[in-house]
Amino acid sequence: MESTPHSPRRGRALAALLTAVLAACLPAWPGGSPAQAAPGVTAAAPGQPGDPHITFVGRWDTTSSSTAYTPYWAGAYYRVGFTGRTVKLKQRNTIDLWARIDNGPVKFYDDVKGTVNLTPTAPSAGNHTLQVNYQVVAGSYRGDAVFQGLVLDSGATTFAPPAPGKLIEFVGDSITVGTTSSQNARTAYGWLVGERLGAEHTQIAQGGACLVATSDGCVGLERQFTKLNPNASTPDWNFSRYQADAVVINLGTNDVGHGVSTTTFQAAYGSLLRKVRAAYPRAWIFALETFRGRYVPQTQAAVQAAVAAGDTRVSFVDTTGWLGSGDLTDSVHPNDQGHRAIADRLAPIIAARIGT
Repeated sequence: MESTPHSPRRGRALAALLTAVLAACLPAWPGGSPAQAAPGVTAAAPGQPGDPHITFVGRWDTTSSSTAYTPYWAGAYYRVGFTGRTVKLKQRNTIDLWARIDNGPVKFYDDVKGTVNLTPTAPSAGNHTLQVNYQVVAGSYRGDAVFQGLVLDSGATTFAPPAPGKLIEFVGDSITVGTTSSQNARTAYGWLVGERLGAEHTQIAQGGACLVATSDGCVGLERQFTKLNPNASTPDWNFSRYQADAVVINLGTNDVGHGVSTTTFQAAYGSLLRKVRAAYPRAWIFALETFRGRYVPQTQAAVQAAVAAGDTRVSFVDTTGWLGSGDLTDSVHPNDQGHRAIADRLAPIIAARIGT
């Protein structure tokens, strides 16, 4: 039998149909457009770096290596759905991490490496979800925080679980990292607010950080906010990877100890507000009064200047009285109770603006 050539019109229709099917199968990124595979690139195997069903939240380096993804800043995590009864993590070298299966308790894995069994008690067969984050100390990951992939049951696969519709970014120092709280980033107010509001959450925070970069080595987030790595000048972070619906800034606690003048601080705060606005044109920006009451007039003035310049989606948050003496582990850092107290006050303020 003689074959019948396809007409150009029929070919175009088939191509359009295939494109639509592929687009429908790709997951949506919170606050952004659907994730798309690069032309000519074959999707990774289920559970491996590059698997489109795995959502990496926060600032992850996914371009330096196709076999190992590295998180930066505090509180980065990944989420994925999987079938079967077991899931294991391929961990290159020693690291501390937290893992949660479905809505069960979060489990701590101390100094693990190699193939780490995350289901020592296997759940029933079916669809499950996994969330993993690596432990941080002062905003830096302790050990080898590198994702090399998952090991699934024979015949099992991954899927994209339902994704939150909003994303909140928290910018700050060791208080935002969650230093001295029981689970660091997981028990910090940013993580708590995000979970409470059903939103994805990022903690662009570093222990000891200032707003202003200083000559004696304080990391300045006015400069580093736009970077992938808090401790490197390159590369820049690609803000098209996700878009925040709200950004909470809590900076100024450490600048006093590094001799930053009030004039320099106010100018730098205004610069950071402009950088955040350029990165996230639609986000509501919340400038928190530091819990120790430092640089309060300068923070307020920077917000007022931004509003006067036409930015109507930025506001100062008065935190006076949010924390009591029983809410601190020392004179600076909130304990678990303190972080919950902050979340109690902050969550409704954010929700009122972004509608979570």
